[in-house]
Amino acid sequence: MKCLIENIVLPACLIALSSCACRDRADVIDGVRTTFQTSKEWRPTIDNRADAVMVYGVGGNPSDTKDGVITFEDRVRSWRDRGYVTHFMTGIAWGGYDDYFSGKWDGMMHLDEGQMQQDGDTIWHGRMTPYIVPSMNYLEYMKERHVKRVIDAGIDVIFMEEPEFWNRAGYSEAFKKEWRDYYGSDWLPQHESPENTYLSNKLKYHLYYRALDEVFTYAKEYGRSKGRDIKCYVPTHSLINYSQWQIVSPEASLASLSCVDGYIAQVWTGTSRVLNYYRGKAAERVFETAFLEYGCMESMTTPTGRKMFFLTDPIEDRACDWEDYKRNYQATFTAQLLYPHVADFEVMPWPERIYEGLYRVSADSEERARIPRFYSTQMQVMVNSLNRMPVSDNVLSGSHGVGVMMSNSLMFQTYPVHDGYEDPQLSDFFGQVMPFVKRGVPVEIVHMENLGYPETLADMKVLLMSYSNMKPMDPAAHRHLVSWVKKGGVLVYSGRDDDPFQKVPEWWNTDGNTYATASDHLFELMGIPHGAQEGGYRCGKGYVHVVRQDPKEYVLEDFGEKDFVGLVASLYQNEAGCGELKFANSFHLERGMYDVVAVMTESVSDEPYRLEGLVVDLYDHKLPVMEGAVVYPGEQRLYVNLDRVDRSRPQIIASASREYEEKIEENGYSFVAKGPVETLNASRILLPACPVSVLVDGKECLDAGSWHGLSGTYFLEFGNSPDGVKVEIKW
Repeated sequence: MKCLIENIVLPACLIALSSCACRDRADVIDGVRTTFQTSKEWRPTIDNRADAVMVYGVGGNPSDTKDGVITFEDRVRSWRDRGYVTHFMTGIAWGGYDDYFSGKWDGMMHLDEGQMQQDGDTIWHGRMTPYIVPSMNYLEYMKERHVKRVIDAGIDVIFMEEPEFWNRAGYSEAFKKEWRDYYGSDWLPQHESPENTYLSNKLKYHLYYRALDEVFTYAKEYGRSKGRDIKCYVPTHSLINYSQWQIVSPEASLASLSCVDGYIAQVWTGTSRVLNYYRGKAAERVFETAFLEYGCMESMTTPTGRKMFFLTDPIEDRACDWEDYKRNYQATFTAQLLYPHVADFEVMPWPERIYEGLYRVSADSEERARIPRFYSTQMQVMVNSLNRMPVSDNVLSGSHGVGVMMSNSLMFQTYPVHDGYEDPQLSDFFGQVMPFVKRGVPVEIVHMENLGYPETLADMKVLLMSYSNMKPMDPAAHRHLVSWVKKGGVLVYSGRDDDPFQKVPEWWNTDGNTYATASDHLFELMGIPHGAQEGGYRCGKGYVHVVRQDPKEYVLEDFGEKDFVGLVASLYQNEAGCGELKFANSFHLERGMYDVVAVMTESVSDEPYRLEGLVVDLYDHKLPVMEGAVVYPGEQRLYVNLDRVDRSRPQIIASASREYEEKIEENGYSFVAKGPVETLNASRILLPACPVSVLVDGKECLDAGSWHGLSGTYFLEFGNSPDGVKVEIKW
């Protein structure tokens, strides 16, 4: 019978050092592929065995209950003692900075530097934790009290998360002072005109650009003074989500800062479940939205060569039930894996709330419980697959070369509403992309701020854009676009160009320019008349088609996308010369030994996707082996395809623990498995023959029924331990 060994705590002298602890310092930065964030010291319940840990906050997470027992340095030491690479994370727009706000730092209260909305209320992140107007004084505090301290503690990698300024903010005295310093004129209330709104949001954008530049430049300089190379990253939501949530952040423009080494794409259920419209219906489309969010983040760094971590969260900030968390975790997790060139991951935030939190057992129950064993096992299988997930040159299914333009100015127009012009749920963006994602076309995001990099448009064939919901922040973007079109690119411009932000004083209508709309400048460079009528225009070797509809009309109406999709398909085939724009209700990617599959509803058919060959289902905690698999609309799956597994040696195919100290002998295979206490490990192990002995911590647990002869794999379960469980298999 199967033997479930209870968790065993070994004496410290018997604890084997993990491979993480053996890394030399030169490998710390580039060798880390998986990480997570926590404000807690090491504890056995949250030891998830990623490569690194981002120890959060000098004083912890402001959402935590303060016990004042353990210092930052002690927390760092506790994780290092367990073999983890240690990094540092804190918020740049909010955090546990009581000593700054209460006057303990410089003798002055600074609660007046919180972001304030029109009614005079401060926008709070938590008790004594306002969202901050990042004054220069505040930035000096961040350098002195936080950055310097963590570098002195031996931290070489710093993550400053969520540079966020709410659109509805901008009324505090601190912000008015920044306005006067930046514009050289008196503050103007943003709710009174589109011009004021635009100016207000540009300033918010600038303030957090400046904040990260100041803090990261200091970090690198201070590090160099101590003979160390400090790396600096920005964990941030996607431009899509910030625009939906009405937040301003510097986003893609940070790539122009030499002090920024990369990002974490903060995408999870909470961001991806925001309602959007398609065929006249507002609904959660978690997989599709996550796919676009990750694409938005990847495209932000691909031309620049910066590092990008993808985040997923097995739960979310909002209190839901475990089934809801599991379903949406699978959707977002699958979406991130469809980008084969990204293989760095934040596997979870806040493991303390995932493993130790109490949430509803079902949607219709008020009973609360810790994470179910089946879900924690599945989750850890998924997390450990990220430790093995390869970068791949394989291409995601579907017709490639269709992209949509985005600009950081998307965040400038979302609040408040002026002159009755609305963009419900960012429909002017989703109107251009959702009709194609739903048809299995992997639409790519193009950041206008990156057009100066030749790689940005290198593989683009048809580019979709609109100025209904954004504006060009620099005329240079138009010159890059014109150059691309003249070389053979196809541009589809959608928009009535009648939104109130067309008239804000910007470069296209100031300093000698008198263009009525932003697009007129672009059209003029292309030899197209101002106010171009709907229709097609030649431009060098390329082609421009103007559609005089706002893109939101494609999704706010039932099947409103039909003509637009037909137009793009025709241009893709006839003008871009790319052949048929193929439609499907699914995405599929082969990535090493993994098959990643998503099948969509509201698509071209309700047919399931069928996968051939022997596969192991990683979204089932029992890790079943199946002869082929069927994925139905609305489902996402991750499989190990055993036909693509190296069978020259025994190995763990999938596991809810991480293996160390692997040894292969003539007739045996052994390893030490580590995972969080109070969780169950499930492993599927490839072997050359049916085992005759399976020892788990010295106890015989052989079960003949766990051998799957056709696949040559053995299924093993036992209780996890962070101190390690020794497994020895003989055949």
